[in-house]
Amino acid sequence: MTNIRAVDIMFLEDLFEMNGGYVLNFSDRTFARFFAEELNLDIEDPAYAVNGSSKGKRLRHFLRTVDKSTVVRALNGLWEYRETLRHRSGKADQIENAHGQLLALISRIEGRNGSASSPGAVPSPAFDRPKIAKIKANLIGLSALAPQARGYAFEAFLKDIFDAYGLAAQEPFRLRGEQIDGSFQFGHETYLVEAKWQRQPMGVAELHTFHGKIEQKAAWTRGLFVSNSGFTEEGLVAFGRGKRVVCMDGYDLYETLNREIPFNHVLERKIRRAAETGSPFARVRDLFPQ
Repeated sequence: MTNIRAVDIMFLEDLFEMNGGYVLNFSDRTFARFFAEELNLDIEDPAYAVNGSSKGKRLRHFLRTVDKSTVVRALNGLWEYRETLRHRSGKADQIENAHGQLLALISRIEGRNGSASSPGAVPSPAFDRPKIAKIKANLIGLSALAPQARGYAFEAFLKDIFDAYGLAAQEPFRLRGEQIDGSFQFGHETYLVEAKWQRQPMGVAELHTFHGKIEQKAAWTRGLFVSNSGFTEEGLVAFGRGKRVVCMDGYDLYETLNREIPFNHVLERKIRRAAETGSPFARVRDLFPQ
């Protein structure tokens, strides 16, 4: 049984247009076929009609009674179906940050910190909109600081993001001969952080230097390189593929915060894209198209 709340149901009712017993544009036949194809499940089973037989009432009871993984699969499938309909119609989304809100709900349902594959993980904190709004304001305010102060403030800003999503962040530390701008835990792996706020995009030299630090650590160590000014295309190509580093730029950070996309989902998508393509950098706007 899921930990889904009444307020979550209210959000999902708006998201999937469940007023009046309907769900999106499904007919009874296509609704049953959707659940059979996506989940190998009979949504017409009387067990889901305890509170009524309409599609909306069946879906509400289903979401409250089945296991977490099934709920997550259903929500992801319904979202994909909804977005296909919306793009075909050309309509703008009427729900602010709809995908970010859904991903935040999924994270809370799964009760996870970082990767879904980390058993026994400590549940991440509940989504705190005022805290995220403050972090976004801090990001915007960094540009007004003097360069040295801005560098330290950028490191602190990143730690605030990691802490907000329960990633067990550590502050910057110095080892013999090298500076590490922080670290966090994601699933079974530790990520070291390189944080750069400079005028020019980072090139291959900076990428290789950071990757060299990663290679000197344990085999399960990975790296997140965050450059507010981004990375040169030539540098990314020269850096090569199949490295233990993923990259973010300043616009990635802004999109993540502005669209309220949970940071753990951003990391997951970047890591998966890196695994699929070998490329260390994929933009948030490409990973989470609107």
